[in-house]
This record gives sequence, C-alpha cells and structure tokens, in this order.
Amino acid sequence: MDYRKIITIEPGKMGGKPSIRGMRITVYDVLDYLASGMTEEEILRDFPYLTGEDIRACLAFAADRERRLTSILA
Repeated sequence: MDYRKIITIEPGKMGGKPSIRGMRITVYDVLDYLASGMTEEEILRDFPYLTGEDIRACLAFAADRERRLTSILA
C-alpha cells in the first residue's frame, strides 16, 4: 500500500506528527486504539470520517518505519 497519499506530515499541525489526510488524528492515535483492543469497526464507528484504507495506511506507515529503523540499526 502506498500510504504517502494518506499519511501527511505538516510542521504546523499536530506538532509535525504523522496524521491522516491532514486531519487532527495521528497515526499514533490509530495504532494506540488498535493496540488497546479496539477493532477496525469500532474505530470507524467512533471516527466516521476515517476509512478502512486510512487504518491500513497507518499500519503500512508503522511497518515501513520499523523496517527502516531496523536497517539503520543493523
């Protein structure tokens, strides 16, 4: 998945943290909801402006970031 069209980083918004489509919900927020046990359906119900593709983009972004960090440390 090409998350670059969904995950945005804007210095003046949300402290420059990666967010979804320029909105005020960060990748970290979505990952934290998933880690706490929320299902995709629950997240989409609580945040109707998000899509399943947004959630998958957050996961892809996190995986890519982890892959890059691992290659730097190796």
